[in-house]
Amino acid sequence: MHPIAQPGQLLPTDAERATLLARVFDPAVGGPCVAAIRGDRVVDLTAVSPTVADLLDRPDAVAVVRGAAGGREWPLAELLNATLSRDPESARFLAPVDLQVIKAAGVTFVRSMLERVIEERAAGDPRRAEEVRDRIAGLVSGHISQLRPGSEDAARVKDLLVREGLWSQYLEVGIGPDPEIFTKAPVLSAVGTGAEIGVLARSTWNNPEPELVLAVTSAGVPVAATLGNDVNLRDFEGRSALLLTEAKDNNASCAIGPFLRLFDDGFTLDDARRVEVALDITGTDGFSLHGVNPVSEISRDIAELVAHAHGPHHRYPDGFVLFTGTMFAPTEDRDEPGQGFTHKPGDVVRISSPALGSLVNVVTTAEQAPDWTFGIRALIANLAARGLLTGTTEARS
Repeated sequence: MHPIAQPGQLLPTDAERATLLARVFDPAVGGPCVAAIRGDRVVDLTAVSPTVADLLDRPDAVAVVRGAAGGREWPLAELLNATLSRDPESARFLAPVDLQVIKAAGVTFVRSMLERVIEERAAGDPRRAEEVRDRIAGLVSGHISQLRPGSEDAARVKDLLVREGLWSQYLEVGIGPDPEIFTKAPVLSAVGTGAEIGVLARSTWNNPEPELVLAVTSAGVPVAATLGNDVNLRDFEGRSALLLTEAKDNNASCAIGPFLRLFDDGFTLDDARRVEVALDITGTDGFSLHGVNPVSEISRDIAELVAHAHGPHHRYPDGFVLFTGTMFAPTEDRDEPGQGFTHKPGDVVRISSPALGSLVNVVTTAEQAPDWTFGIRALIANLAARGLLTGTTEARS
């Protein structure tokens, strides 16, 4: 199978000084391994910490990833090649999270918020989207582009829009006091870089959502960042917000990776706030598209989003990962004028950032994507069979 990207493109540009945590599927043991990337080698840390969730809760997580004695080692180049070619017989990278709950924040950028309003007003019909977009954009965007969500100014704008008949549930979570925080996908269901991503075969209007993803400990502390694709069916969500689960959670509809970059002296939460997430789509029909998602333009700070997800109102004993939202909703016509953008099978989607590397996936239908078969019971059984659940874990941070 022809690789969908060059192996070197998956790594951060400063990989030699980054603290990178990965998960590797090793056919020799029939399951996943927690692993550190150290230079041109990948070191198995599963005997030190059997799950990524457990390792991230350790107060010495950075030191462990950088220097703890490990078990087996793999050549990094071999794993990258096997991952991109989807070689089922070789060790390869998986999504770098395991027992964490997969959460997402929606409507956190003005541009994507307006597109959600357009979806709603167009009732999921891409043919009506341009008409609705022209009507709403001029009336709304100037009012809200600089608003602080939940502020008195935002409340006044809400009153104005209600009087004009333009209020929407998406504007409510975009500029109201409470953001949209939802569960994107089940534990262990995310696919990693190189894998196929799925959209429902009957969806006729859908798109990728390139996002910064934070890894958060059980104590609610963000300790790492990576990239994510919150694959979305615009026609389903546009018909009704009650179809959000069907629009968001399907087979292979959540991609995370390529690796977790732990916060350390060289890359901090503030650096994550300045990340620019690029999106590139290349179709087998010759179509191409490029866009950039600057995290700095988010309407709510990423730490505020974490606080809305975790706190006295909700705990996550195994930690969670949080998609922080996207500003990029492609509107370019792909085929007929007025039809906008939608995926086609074979599209290569590359979500990238110099600091976080590249998450690269190929689009297929959710029905044809490889079934999700390795769940929590399979993980526990596999770790137990390998003798990795006999000891106690380190104290949580």
